[in-house]
Amino acid sequence: MTTRILFVCLGNICRSPTAHGVFETLAAQAGVPVAVDSAGTGGWHVGDPPDGRALREAAARGYDLGALRARQVRPADFAGFDLILAMDRSNLADLERMRPPGSETPVRLFLDYADSPRDEVPDPYYEGGFDLVLDLIEDASRGLLRQLAR
Repeated sequence: MTTRILFVCLGNICRSPTAHGVFETLAAQAGVPVAVDSAGTGGWHVGDPPDGRALREAAARGYDLGALRARQVRPADFAGFDLILAMDRSNLADLERMRPPGSETPVRLFLDYADSPRDEVPDPYYEGGFDLVLDLIEDASRGLLRQLAR
C-alpha cells in the first residue's frame, strides 16, 4: 500500500520542499511505496521554485529539488493524504485551524520521527542554516521510513 504524505512549512520554498525531495529519494532507495507532496500554510510563493540556498544545499547531498513548485495547503489535502507533517508548531496550529470539519487525517510535527532532541525544523529563510535543516530532515526521514517499513 502506498502511503500519501504531505510536508508543510510556511511558504513552501525552504523546509517542506526539502523534506519532500529528501523523503521521496530515501523512500525510493529503501523501496518504500509513498506518494509525497509539499505545501505552505501561506500563499506568498505559489508557483515559485525552492529557495536557491535550499536547492544548492540539497544538490550538494545528491537531492534534486529543481522540479518542485510552491503551492498552498488546500482543504482537500486533508482527504488526499494519509499523514500531514508540519515543520514547526506554528504551522501545526495553522493546519489544525485549516482542518475541515470531520477530517481525521493525522497532523504531526515532522521531527516527532527524528532522533534529534529538537522538535521543530527551524526556518532558514532569514537566518540561514540550510545545512542544519537538511541534517534534521534526513534524520526525521529515516525515522519515518523505519516506522513505515514496520
